[in-house]
Amino acid sequence: MVVSVLSLIGIFVAVYLLLWKVGVLGELSCTTSGCETVQTSEYSDFLGLPVALYGTGGFVSLFVVAIAGLQPRWVDRKEPTTLLTVLSGVGVAFSAYLTYLEASVIHAWCQWCVASAILITMVFVVSVVGLWKWPAPKPGEET
Repeated sequence: MVVSVLSLIGIFVAVYLLLWKVGVLGELSCTTSGCETVQTSEYSDFLGLPVALYGTGGFVSLFVVAIAGLQPRWVDRKEPTTLLTVLSGVGVAFSAYLTYLEASVIHAWCQWCVASAILITMVFVVSVVGLWKWPAPKPGEET
């Protein structure tokens, strides 16, 4: 459940950035004054697509897997948690690369990008803890 909520927040952040990137929003709200610098840099696209599109797709994927893992068919199985760990691990690696670019190459910080990096890291930590605590205790059992 925690992963689904974090992923949903991540979807909102990524979609906000994507809507700005494609010109739907006129002004990007930013308290760090570096958001537009980051979002208009040459690194704001990856393989010809906006980075925010990858973020949106990643968080949507995490949300779908998290919700599926809550269904009775999957609740007692390890596969959803394993998939969440792998997907969020890739997200953390990509976010680390983008954060490095902000700090060392672009020399500007986007609060929304930092928020996204924090969210994906939180999803990864929760997923790893879920794997570590596997198998989950059944209702009524002691932990």
